Amino acid sequence: MAYDLEKEKREAIAAGHRALNSLRAAQSDLNSAKSWGLWDMFGGGFFSTMIKRSKMDAAKQNMDQAKYELQNFSRELRDVSISYNLEMETGDFLSFADWFFDGFIVDWMVQDRINNAGSQVAEAIGQVENILRRLQSF
Repeated sequence: MAYDLEKEKREAIAAGHRALNSLRAAQSDLNSAKSWGLWDMFGGGFFSTMIKRSKMDAAKQNMDQAKYELQNFSRELRDVSISYNLEMETGDFLSFADWFFDGFIVDWMVQDRINNAGSQVAEAIGQVENILRRLQSF
């Protein structure tokens, strides 16, 4: 069977778009969690903690999906002779502490984790967008 560069390129572009969609969904959830986190830090109470946690859980699911999609994208890139290491850490957000030791210090620590995850997702989005531009230009 002959190697079809155009087909491999289309598959890589499709995989990149799937990764980008998951990353953007995670970014949206993280932005929402960040806003609720600020509210929580300054006395939002149980209700704001509950909504923030819900947004963080959704972000974690989307980040896990993005991690999977990034691995697929990396495999597809190898098929078009582009080697790129696209990895993302999907660690926890101190969730146990956030629920059971609710207070400013723990809320601040959780907010820091949300911010770090948001930065990581934004960086991954930039990388995927750059790679997709490269792919589409050759």
